[in-house]
Amino acid sequence: MGLGSIGTAVLFVGAGFSVIVTMASNILNGVVTALVFGVFLLTVALKDKHGQSLLMRATTRVGWMVTKSTGTHIYRSGPLGRAEWGTAQLPGLAAGSKLTEWHDSYNRPFALLQIPTTSDYTVVIETEPDGAALVDREQVDVWVAEWGMWLASLGDEPGIEAVSVTIETAPDTGTRLRREVNSRIDPDAPEFATSILHDLVRQYPAGSATIKAYVAITFNAAARVGGKKRTPDEMGRELASRLPGLTQSLSSTGAGATRPLSAQELCEVVRVAYDPAAARLIDDANAAGEPPELYWPEVGPTAHQSNWDTYRHDSALSVTWMMSGAPRGNVPSSILARLLAPHRDVARKRVTLLYRPIDAAKAAAIVEADVRASTFNVQSSNKPTARSMIATRAALATAQEEASGAGLVNFGMLVTATVIDAAHEADAKAAIDNLSATARLRLRIVHGSQDSAFAAALPLGLVLPKHLRIPSEIREQL
Repeated sequence: MGLGSIGTAVLFVGAGFSVIVTMASNILNGVVTALVFGVFLLTVALKDKHGQSLLMRATTRVGWMVTKSTGTHIYRSGPLGRAEWGTAQLPGLAAGSKLTEWHDSYNRPFALLQIPTTSDYTVVIETEPDGAALVDREQVDVWVAEWGMWLASLGDEPGIEAVSVTIETAPDTGTRLRREVNSRIDPDAPEFATSILHDLVRQYPAGSATIKAYVAITFNAAARVGGKKRTPDEMGRELASRLPGLTQSLSSTGAGATRPLSAQELCEVVRVAYDPAAARLIDDANAAGEPPELYWPEVGPTAHQSNWDTYRHDSALSVTWMMSGAPRGNVPSSILARLLAPHRDVARKRVTLLYRPIDAAKAAAIVEADVRASTFNVQSSNKPTARSMIATRAALATAQEEASGAGLVNFGMLVTATVIDAAHEADAKAAIDNLSATARLRLRIVHGSQDSAFAAALPLGLVLPKHLRIPSEIREQL
């Protein structure tokens, strides 16, 4: 009846308890007991198109009311803020994070982000994808296959907890184009040619956008379950030797040139995300050869306010969606093209794919459980639905692929739309709704947790299930 394992157990316990009450008292008390259990099961069984039950929606609303009553949805930092430390520390899930810098085997600096509350360490890799324009179909197929193999190999990598891929589109400030052109102008060039180049530099950036891609790999402090947790020094030395292999294997997936982000570059990425107005200043400083000295305790917002369905931070307003339904049927490689592309109604757009590799030992048990559940659903009805039959075939195909060596991952998606003017909020929401339809995705706004969803969409490697008060395993069984 659409109930999970816990709901089914409550159903049988309620039926048995109602019978016991009827036998010990009278039928009226038994009916009242059955109604109480029935109302609870009704709140679990009634779900909307996003799979959210009435109980989950009510719990979210109550949690938001508690958050507003305690004032934890408002954040003020800096010397005059409410934060005790007097700095612009990151709020929410990343408040206790620590940043250090190391050098890998190729002597490349890389930032190591530590989340003490979950004992996780994150390394961020910057990529330069080539894109699919003017690329043969055979090459695209090779990239897709290599990406699948790279994801499958994550389950065999010791200590990897999660991986996130962030595609960010933002207005181009024109600083990089101006720096590149000015450095190549010949002093003896004709005045007409020089004026044409200067006009190009001045006019071309108007309306153009820049696209950046990041891959954040999160490692657990313990290499295996129950193992000893490693210190930041131990993690830094180990990842220094492992990082070249991870970046090299990532290059074959179509990611292009890959390199780890340094601590300074990661600080710039996070600072611009919370305060988009600082992007031009940071680009100008880098172009002048005087990069700003940013420190991790100073990259957070000076003020933010998380609302029910929006998030106000420094100079911008953002809305974050979560994927509640993946595309059905065949999924071509270009299905996310329009969602990832820049849009005129969204100043800054961030699409983040979240992956959590499943251990090979657990993957076999999971796929077999899916096969048993889907087979039972088909055989328990005289007229099984088409969706049940397709689910059974998909479960069997997944089990066969897993037995042949394929990896198993949990995946999700977050989409963040940022506007500078709050008056453009409705246009940005309409744009994301239209783009999600072209990608055959089912998205819903993250209600009551906009600040946490915004931080999770950044390339910080936050593992959301570890921050839940109610474990995700229990939520899935309701």
